[in-house]
Amino acid sequence: MRAHRVTSNMAVGCPSALPTLLFFVPLLLWLVDPTLGYKPVIMVHGLFDSSASFKQLVEFINESHPGTNISVIDLFDHKASLQPLWKQVMGFREAIYPIMQNAGSEGVHLLCYSQGGLICRGLLETIPDHNVDTFISLSSPQMGQYGDTDYLRYLFPTYVKSNLYRFCYTQYGQTYSICNFWNDPHHHDMYINVSDFLAPINSERPEPNTTEWRQNFLRLRKLVLIGGPSDGVITPWESSHFAFFDENEKVVEMQEQQVYEDDTFGLRTLDKRGGISVYSVPGVVHTMWHSNKTVYKECIEKWLT
Repeated sequence: MRAHRVTSNMAVGCPSALPTLLFFVPLLLWLVDPTLGYKPVIMVHGLFDSSASFKQLVEFINESHPGTNISVIDLFDHKASLQPLWKQVMGFREAIYPIMQNAGSEGVHLLCYSQGGLICRGLLETIPDHNVDTFISLSSPQMGQYGDTDYLRYLFPTYVKSNLYRFCYTQYGQTYSICNFWNDPHHHDMYINVSDFLAPINSERPEPNTTEWRQNFLRLRKLVLIGGPSDGVITPWESSHFAFFDENEKVVEMQEQQVYEDDTFGLRTLDKRGGISVYSVPGVVHTMWHSNKTVYKECIEKWLT
């Protein structure tokens, strides 16, 4: 696993080009279409969000990689994003699968924000012939959520994090997307038994599709995990890096998580073959990840080739 800490914009100096190189540059630009190397990019938004939230990010990509085929999926917007995650996975699959097929052997990149990162992992694990080259998980609670945030107070004004399990870990509670990845470290057994989405895709309990889902996930070439300590929504913020709380609410890093140690869905295998890059970016609040140019330049741009 390659870990990166982004601190500021970086400038790289280049030596002066040789006269002969200057002579050939116009010819090369004329002969070669610079967009040929850019794989299509598919974007999936987060909770209470919509495709419109990616406007700035689309502009960044068009500036650095002109001609890139970008598909921003306009489904389950705003309050509809509270619908069960498996329902959303199936809906996004219907929209995304034809794009994958059209790309063929070239493959595609997935760029998925917040809750959308979990939806995209569901897609990766359940599409047996997906051709995703790189999955960029942008501030997504990949190991779940456990925190008193504005989102929680808005949705469940009579609950706090310590007692939300009483609602989330019920059949009705699991009809809300946020409850599908609510991971209470003080009621881990209830989470394992009741979670309709996160526990199954993490293969934290026996599932008939575990082997197939693991094989599908490992079709992925590269996983890019982006998050930071100023996020303010994803709790713990390290969940964006596959870390999470233990029963004492101490953060346990990805490599010490049971899903990693047991390689339940292929995370360790992907890491051991050099397929995971992790970025920690300070000073970025949750709603700004997809419009922050430093995040794009330092953490995203290089992977969209």
